Amino acid sequence: MECNEPCIFTFSTLLTVGAVLLLWQQQRRASTYGRYNPTDSVLLLPARLTWLLQELPSFLVPTLLLTTSRELALPNIMLLLMFCGHYFQRTFIYALRLRGRPCQISIMLAAATFCTINGYLQSHSLLYCLHYPPDWIFGPRFMAGAVLFLAGMFINIHSDNILRNLRKPGESGYKIPKGGMFEFISGANFFGEIIEWLGYSLAAWSAPQAAFGFFTICSIGPRAYHHHRSLKQLFTTISYLPPSKILIFSTPANFTPIPLF
Repeated sequence: MECNEPCIFTFSTLLTVGAVLLLWQQQRRASTYGRYNPTDSVLLLPARLTWLLQELPSFLVPTLLLTTSRELALPNIMLLLMFCGHYFQRTFIYALRLRGRPCQISIMLAAATFCTINGYLQSHSLLYCLHYPPDWIFGPRFMAGAVLFLAGMFINIHSDNILRNLRKPGESGYKIPKGGMFEFISGANFFGEIIEWLGYSLAAWSAPQAAFGFFTICSIGPRAYHHHRSLKQLFTTISYLPPSKILIFSTPANFTPIPLF
């Protein structure tokens, strides 16, 4: 298989334009999933099944393309491992441990469509289009990007574990997370994923990966803001020191309430 440059250019452009539109839309209202999901909808799927189905294409598409790929250079292999490693964790570990609200089928289908397109964009570009010198992995961009990716992945997984363990089976509502990055920012889990994909984009230094990093910021950055604003409204009757920052560091707070979703 050869590099499909028109397709890669089109998908990269669509991702960038879609990111801007999504950012604009989320300035008007929060995306309707998780805690913002309408409770009166009849077309709902369990949270675990939703996450499994919507994240699976990002892992499955690269796996299928690997069966027809050329011999890969080490930088391409490591970048593909970053992408697939994240989505293996999100599909087969995070999704199966998730405790959350049912999700609308329409939201799941939209997310699965995005994951299919982005899975193709990232894997096809790395398998057939991008050619790196063998010493690319020793360069400053790859090394700095890899460190950011690993740090972001650790923060993301650790923060998700804190949120998941806050309540016992059958409990609902909101509790106070302590430890990790929640001592500094209210959107620790979102912050970790943004850092993760910015590191991936830096390590790859290419348009398809940069488009994905930009999309991540425009997608979950506003969601962190909506969570932060909602919490400040929700806990107005309780005496506490709210976090002053959402995704950027602040001094440690006494405690930082965060929604479980």
